[in-house]
Amino acid sequence: MRRCLELADAAPGRIAPNPRVGCVIVDARGRLLAEGLHRGPGTAHAEVDALRALGGEARGATLYVNLEPCAHHGRTPPCAPVVAASGVARVVIGVLDPVPGHGGGARLLRRAGVAVKTGVLAAEVRRHNRIFFTWAEQGRPYVVLKAAMTLDGKIATASGQSRWISGEPARALAHTWRAQLEAIAVGRGTVLADDPRLTVRLPPERDGAAGPARGTTDPVRVILDSHGTSPPGAKVFDTPGALVACRRDVAPRRVAALRARGAEPIFLPLQGGRAGGAGRVSVKALLRALAKRGLTSLLVEGGAELHAAFLAAGVVDELRLFVAPLVLGGQGTSAGPSWVGGIGVSALAHAPRFVLSAPPQQVGDDVLLVLRPAAAIW
Repeated sequence: MRRCLELADAAPGRIAPNPRVGCVIVDARGRLLAEGLHRGPGTAHAEVDALRALGGEARGATLYVNLEPCAHHGRTPPCAPVVAASGVARVVIGVLDPVPGHGGGARLLRRAGVAVKTGVLAAEVRRHNRIFFTWAEQGRPYVVLKAAMTLDGKIATASGQSRWISGEPARALAHTWRAQLEAIAVGRGTVLADDPRLTVRLPPERDGAAGPARGTTDPVRVILDSHGTSPPGAKVFDTPGALVACRRDVAPRRVAALRARGAEPIFLPLQGGRAGGAGRVSVKALLRALAKRGLTSLLVEGGAELHAAFLAAGVVDELRLFVAPLVLGGQGTSAGPSWVGGIGVSALAHAPRFVLSAPPQQVGDDVLLVLRPAAAIW
């Protein structure tokens, strides 16, 4: 089963909204016959890929797969009937498919006379595909919140200077994350302060070509801008397709200006259902809207108020924090902003609590901390 997970990770690039799946086929004596993996939407599922490598005949063999073979028609035909017809004697499954209407493969195999075992390394398998399971079971993308700060938690000086707190190796790693995750979100304040493009910029290819690595695509750009007042000339709109999360009562002229730049407004209810005033759009409503578009992962890059909104909503699945060996100091108006804004918590018992999910990692001169919520199921 762990070999299935290794194979699943070999899929190049993004494969969402599909899960990462690997398959191993062995004979009755446990000798390896074939391996396969799912490479993305529209391609063969891992079981079919492995059976093709074997030539389609697997009589008496055992097939291992980390996710239940499907029994529904999607972009490709169901793979459970193909597995049953191959002659395998036994199928070992990590976890059942959580998507409504996609399961039933294990039941079909049993009816065909195939011995089926489920739940092998289930916790490890679920953790390995936690992005997919978050999307399938919670109806929202898996949220990664990223920030770069000083030793005293600042993301800029009192005058607003923020380039660059983190070093080049840290920034390069952050671009790798952009290439891996499907969507990226910033707030209007970040658009105004930094004028980012939110694209992927990876090191040149070995042949010296500039720009992103071949086959790399940019994430879907999401701007949280409740009143739709981001300047239409901002660089984030240079490429069509940006999503602007805004209130339902945004002025029509502002909507028209955004659409003229190729952006798509997403009209959302307000946080807490408040009407009128300066209320911000609901983070949870945004995540539901992104999930309906098939987006299973979201990288939240800033700024401080956006970080606070996601933390307050309790939807942050992972923190990736770069800590630079700098101290800015200051208090009140003489201090730069912290990486989390908002009004703050009134009691320690109400503070979101996180734990390290990996040892601290040196990235150039910076230290990377990867954390998950203390109560996370993963």
